[in-house]
Amino acid sequence: MALEIKILDYGDIELESSFLVLGRDCGRVRRVPVYGFLILGGTWPVLVDTGYRDNAIMESLGMRGLQYHENMIENQLARHGLKPGDIRYVLHTHLHIDHAGKDDHFPMNTTVVINRRELEYSVSGIMHPQYPAPDIKHLIDRLHTPNALRLLDLEIGGPLEIMPGMAVEAAGAHTEGSMNVHVETAEGLATICGDVIYDFNDQIVEPFRQTQEMEPQVTGNHGTSKRQEKAAIKKLLNSSRFLLPVHDKPARIEAQQVVARLDMEVPGPTLQSVPRRNWFPA
Repeated sequence: MALEIKILDYGDIELESSFLVLGRDCGRVRRVPVYGFLILGGTWPVLVDTGYRDNAIMESLGMRGLQYHENMIENQLARHGLKPGDIRYVLHTHLHIDHAGKDDHFPMNTTVVINRRELEYSVSGIMHPQYPAPDIKHLIDRLHTPNALRLLDLEIGGPLEIMPGMAVEAAGAHTEGSMNVHVETAEGLATICGDVIYDFNDQIVEPFRQTQEMEPQVTGNHGTSKRQEKAAIKKLLNSSRFLLPVHDKPARIEAQQVVARLDMEVPGPTLQSVPRRNWFPA
């Protein structure tokens, strides 16, 4: 089944550059987008990631949130004729502050789907305050509400189909419980990869301060080892035609190389049948 991915714009964040790419422009501020992904054309509408709760909460990480009225999740869904209650599943690549901040906008009969290891990791204290209390406490409420939360064991059970044409898999990088979402589109396999990749250019196309051939640079924000993160990036490059991170424009992949980027200025980008003119060379 060929599915369609709609990219939702949840606003921007201003943060220190080396948070994104290890060692790059330390002390300098960079502005990045925060995307969500709406998957249509299947059994049900499915949403991947919900953005950050509000601008003020980003200050707890020393960052600046730039979220406006048009970026509110209800308004982003309304562009596609949907309301929060129409979403069957909310999937999370992981539960960081800028990925799981709006789950409480969805009714309890919308099931939030996460990797069990990510929920465990979120309350471990290792990456506090990247897991803010209001977001995680809401998930605990879902834990005690019938069918409001679905926990996966991807490290043990392997990849799992959520519905025809869409499966999830342990990412093996960024956080201990991060997961990738694989979507079969008319143009080929697209993988929503969360924060395993932050910046295509400085991590993959021209990897910052890397000398080995085909060696990606790691992010400045990872809870796994550098070796695990490099391996996870290489696996993505070797498995999918499209890669969609949350904080950078989607990329088209050929022979493990980034060959094109999606022009996000074109209204309503979709990965079902993207005209070639909407892509520009990497």
